[in-house]
Amino acid sequence: MIHVALIGGSGYTGSELLRLLLGHPDVKVTAVTSERFSGTPVSDTFLQFRNTGLTFESLNLQDLTARADLFFLCLPHKTSQKIVADLHKAGKKVIDLSADYRLNSSKIYESWYKTPHLFSALLRKAVYGLPEINRDMIKKAFIIANPGCYPTSAILGLAPVMGRDYVDTDSIIVDSKSGTSGAGRNPAQPFMFCEVNESVRAYGISVHRHTPEIEQELSTLSKNKVRIIFTPHLIPMDRGILSTIYVRLKERMKLSEIQEHFREYYKKEPFVRVLKNGDYPLTKAVKGTNFCDISVFLDNRSGKGYSLIVVSAIDNLIKGASGSAVQNMNIMYGLEETAGLMTSSPTP
Repeated sequence: MIHVALIGGSGYTGSELLRLLLGHPDVKVTAVTSERFSGTPVSDTFLQFRNTGLTFESLNLQDLTARADLFFLCLPHKTSQKIVADLHKAGKKVIDLSADYRLNSSKIYESWYKTPHLFSALLRKAVYGLPEINRDMIKKAFIIANPGCYPTSAILGLAPVMGRDYVDTDSIIVDSKSGTSGAGRNPAQPFMFCEVNESVRAYGISVHRHTPEIEQELSTLSKNKVRIIFTPHLIPMDRGILSTIYVRLKERMKLSEIQEHFREYYKKEPFVRVLKNGDYPLTKAVKGTNFCDISVFLDNRSGKGYSLIVVSAIDNLIKGASGSAVQNMNIMYGLEETAGLMTSSPTP
């Protein structure tokens, strides 16, 4: 059994991660922390965890390092830096679901997150935890930087064609829509029911912090510097992300050829489903699962050559966060990669 501790377990991501871990055949959850709810039963905050016997506790690393081998961190950005460093020093494995170790450059991190990175040397040891592109590195890692939700949908949508000669990497536009759970559980006026219901709005245009994360991984895949236009939108639903990605092609291509590239790239991936020609990904079809559904389309009506259009759908709390974290754990410990994750979409 893998003894795990969940640090910061009172948010949406933490609750979904706890649900997955409690159902995992090879895991024993030894601690769940929350400063806000310390001393109260987990079931007081999340009714679905009745009879688990778990109680939220304050963060005491000296105590926790004696009780767990693997630590999941579901903390706000900027607050994970030192905790990851302390756990690494103590010889513990860490899967960090914040953005603190996702970017390779401390300068880029500081530019986008407006705070210094105090452990820049550890950035070189952290592995970006997107299994479909970094599986071999994840197997050997001690620090996993779990990907962001928007980047997961964008990178998986583009990975099969990055580095292909026919793709113009200067033309990438990522248009994403997310449910409100992506904003977290703390109350704020923009995410109140009356503000969100019956409304769709763009936000973070040209300044969203997931932009450098997407660019970093696409640049690595293409072996060239990639810059994108990324616009996220908030839509009135609880969970899910749908990304529509536009890429100009340098030469005439058949849709069937590109679809074959996608199917070949993902043929051994248990959680990526390349849909058949003409099918559209739906957030409802991936809700509550660790799947990413992808469809590929071509547009040659613009008069300026062919454009590739990729549509991807994920559950932002599962494949975009907690499910990916469990998938990373399975790889790190040599377990069946799908262990604890083969759930189906709930019916409406």
